[in-house]
Amino acid sequence: MADPSSYRPRPGEIPDSPGVYRFRDEHRRVIYVGKAKSLRQRLANYFQDLANLHPRTRTMVTTAASVEWTVVSTEVEALQLEYSWIKEYDPRFNVKYRDDKSYPYLAVTMNEEFPRVQVMRGQKKKGVRYFGPYGHAWAIRDTVDLLLRVFPVRTCSAGVFKNAARTGRPCLLGYIDKCSAPCVERISPEDHRELADEFCDFMAGRTGTYLRRLERQMGEAAEDMEYERAARLRDDIGALKKAMEKSAVVLADATDADLIAVAEDELEAAVQIFHVRGGRVRGQRGWVTDKVEEITTGALVEHALQQLYGEESGDAVPKEVLVPALPDPVEPVQQWLTDRRGSGVSLRIPQRGDKKALMETVQRNAQQALVLHKTKRASDLTTRSRALEEIAEALDLDSAPLRIECYDISHLQGDDVVASMVVFEDGLARKSEYRRFQIKGFRGQDDVRSMHEVITRRFRRYLAEKERTGEWADGVDGTETGDEQRQVDGGGPRPVDEPYAAEPGADGRALTDGPALKDDDGRPKRFAYPPQLVVVDGGQPQVAAAQRALDELGIDDIAVCGLAKRLEEVWVPREDDPVVLPRTSEGLYLLQRVRDEAHRFAITYQRTKRAKRFRAGPLDDVPGLGETRKQALIKHFGSVKKLRSATIDQICEVPGIGRKTAETVAVALAGAAPAAPAVNTATGEIMDDEDGAPETTADALGESVSAGTPDERRGQER
Repeated sequence: MADPSSYRPRPGEIPDSPGVYRFRDEHRRVIYVGKAKSLRQRLANYFQDLANLHPRTRTMVTTAASVEWTVVSTEVEALQLEYSWIKEYDPRFNVKYRDDKSYPYLAVTMNEEFPRVQVMRGQKKKGVRYFGPYGHAWAIRDTVDLLLRVFPVRTCSAGVFKNAARTGRPCLLGYIDKCSAPCVERISPEDHRELADEFCDFMAGRTGTYLRRLERQMGEAAEDMEYERAARLRDDIGALKKAMEKSAVVLADATDADLIAVAEDELEAAVQIFHVRGGRVRGQRGWVTDKVEEITTGALVEHALQQLYGEESGDAVPKEVLVPALPDPVEPVQQWLTDRRGSGVSLRIPQRGDKKALMETVQRNAQQALVLHKTKRASDLTTRSRALEEIAEALDLDSAPLRIECYDISHLQGDDVVASMVVFEDGLARKSEYRRFQIKGFRGQDDVRSMHEVITRRFRRYLAEKERTGEWADGVDGTETGDEQRQVDGGGPRPVDEPYAAEPGADGRALTDGPALKDDDGRPKRFAYPPQLVVVDGGQPQVAAAQRALDELGIDDIAVCGLAKRLEEVWVPREDDPVVLPRTSEGLYLLQRVRDEAHRFAITYQRTKRAKRFRAGPLDDVPGLGETRKQALIKHFGSVKKLRSATIDQICEVPGIGRKTAETVAVALAGAAPAAPAVNTATGEIMDDEDGAPETTADALGESVSAGTPDERRGQER
């Protein structure tokens, strides 16, 4: 526990201007991010008598080991920077809303030639219009089924669309007039896009104009005695009204607004949001958070607004946002919302009328969500705590292992040997800290040597980080040996612990194409944090190898155990007999979950590596030639065989290929062995490009498949 006075800035160092500050712990992790109108006044509040601080604030300042700040021009900039840093660093003492599910949206892919209506979840994509979120996907499908009668927009996948275009026959929806069948050119791209625009307008709440137009057309058809057309229009109007009835009118003035309510107690808070468009509730969502800092209702609302609109812009931010309490100060938040929308946004507390009544409904939903969450979590916390206590008791640990790391080795008959590391904190998977390793100290199959290598590499990085941060400086060499370094353009094994981290080279820098391990960045994506327990997938030999690796590094404060699959026995170092936990033990169940997750992660990586190796072709060995230009070359020439026979001038005709690259390609292909001829497996006939047999892109790039059936291949995997 640190003394805040040990890192308190000297008087006069802190500027009296707006800014954002970060508290870091002894491992340089960012544990709290905050903003202030005056950095000097705000930070002074943290460095006072600990007895005067709120218990959670006291915990934060005693956990921290340093504080730093960044000055900005305005409070709006401070709000934006605070949001960016919270998303980037994921600080443990900041409010973080946990959404219990991925909400489905009704999406219209306006970025395609023929827009498609579908259900979408997850990250929003550019050029796609979203409506919702909805509580259930079936609610979207029911609404779409009613609207397709009036707006027969495409709903099929790309594969179904292409197959219908190839055969000249539409799908069932095309035959029953619930799709305008653009796949068989029953409608032009322009008319289909106009139909999609009308669908979006209706979903956006502009229903009155369209209904009145249909009613007018129905009357005109009846006057002209076109009774069949009038009947169809009547049914269309009925379908639209039925779809509208699914979302009842809650605000008579066709308001576009989001209503946010908060229910809280001493430890947690639940947030509920109702999305009202055109006076109707179009979607609902909710979040729950731990109150790990001293925070007011207004501050909870501010964090909810950041979470809700931090990635949104334009019409996704409504004209009106109704909240139970206003942030203090409110002006920067309101200006931030206005900037994201591009026009004025009203942020206020409803005082009377329909909006206040609707806010009370949202508030009741928030209270019910908090009660339900606390009921579920009480059970989960009890179970996880009991599991950790059982593990600590069985392994004779001083305390419950709050951080557990598990390692597994995977290979296919000795090829593509890889390892995985998964992390569980407080009994829950922490996937952002998973790591993957390639075994490169030797070739062949040896699970014991592989486990020793992986544990050595992982904890060598841990010791190097401790030395770098000054926590421990006994002269440990934190750099990896030469075989850990990356071979640039020379083939050979890629020495990275994928996908999140890389082994450092001789200069200690990361050698990965992904997110680099930067000094002092505060991100929780490194090997700097030791576990209380290391679990290996295996029995006595693997456990002994892991313990030997720790002993060689001089680490004696991390426990090791192994879980053998055959009888689910728990092995510990230097013991001839295993520890047998009852089959009903929560501790054994947690160890099994950790072990199974490590196995899943390892075998997924091994299969990915094997697939990449099988897809390797002659163009993969050309230095500086990326995937886009490889595809351009194959598309231009049709096959590697024709590309190999092309002249340098002909290669230069491909867009994006300069003369130097063309020369490199020609030299590389001249030195590569030609691919084996394709064989028609049905007739045994050798297929040659000159015989008119088209060479597929996959064949041209040298793709192949492994031998044996899928079941046989799975049986060979470890």
